[in-house]
Amino acid sequence: MNKMLSALACATALLSAPILAKEVRLASDFTYPPFNYMDASGKPVGFDIEIADALCSEAKLECTWVSQGWDSLIPSLLARKSDVIMASMRITEDRKKRVLFTDKYYQTPARFVASANSNIELTPASLKDKVIGVQTGTIHDRYVTDMFGDVAEIKRYTGQDEVYIDMTNGRLDLTFGNSDQLALAFLDKEIGKGFEFVGSPVTDKAYIGEGTALALRQNDKELAEKFNQAIKTIRANGTYDKIAAKYFSFDIYGEEL
Repeated sequence: MNKMLSALACATALLSAPILAKEVRLASDFTYPPFNYMDASGKPVGFDIEIADALCSEAKLECTWVSQGWDSLIPSLLARKSDVIMASMRITEDRKKRVLFTDKYYQTPARFVASANSNIELTPASLKDKVIGVQTGTIHDRYVTDMFGDVAEIKRYTGQDEVYIDMTNGRLDLTFGNSDQLALAFLDKEIGKGFEFVGSPVTDKAYIGEGTALALRQNDKELAEKFNQAIKTIRANGTYDKIAAKYFSFDIYGEEL
C-alpha cells in the first residue's frame, strides 16, 4: 500500500511539475484563418503560427505543434498533452482561474454578421426565434448564450469555418465572433458576399477579455516569462510588425478597447 501511495505521489508531482525543457508543444485547433489553420499540404500556417515561430526562436525554444479541438485545449493542457495553447485564446477572468496567460499579442473587439439588408437589430425582440452560429466553448458562445439564449437558437460548431458554410447555405441568421477574423476569412471572401456586420462592436471585457495571449499551466511561470520577454522583443525589433503586415492592413496589436 505504501508503495502504491508513493507511486501515486510521484505521478502527481510529475503532472504538476513546471516545464523546464527546451522542447515545447504548442496546441491549436487550426480552424481559424487567417490566424491559425492548415494549408493544402497539412502544414500549420497563419498569423498565430508565424508569431509563435518568432517567439520560440527569440526564446531559444524548440517548439512543435499539436492539433486539438477547441473544447479540449485547456483540459489537454492541464493533462500535460501540450505545454502551451497558441490558438487566439482571449484572456478572461474565468480562464485565469485555470491557466496562466502571457502578455497579450493582439486585441480586437467582437461583432455580429448577418445577411445584408436583413434589418436585424441586436435586441431580444428582433432576435426571437433567430438562429445564431458560434464556435463552441468560446467567449462568443458564452456571450450570445447569456444575452440571447432564452429567445434565439444557439447553434454551436467545432470550427468557425463550419459556421461560414451554414451562413451561406441559409441555415443561420447570424454569427458572432472576432471582428477581424470575420472580416478577413468571411466578409472579404467570395463566400461572404451578401453579408455584413450588424450592430456595434462588443467590447465588454467581462466577455471579450483583456486581449489574446498564450496560455500555460499555472505553475509554468518561468516559461511564461520567456514568452513575455520574447513578445516585448519582437514588438521592439520590428519582427511583429513585419509579420502582422502580411495579414492585416490595420493595427492588430491594439491598445485599450
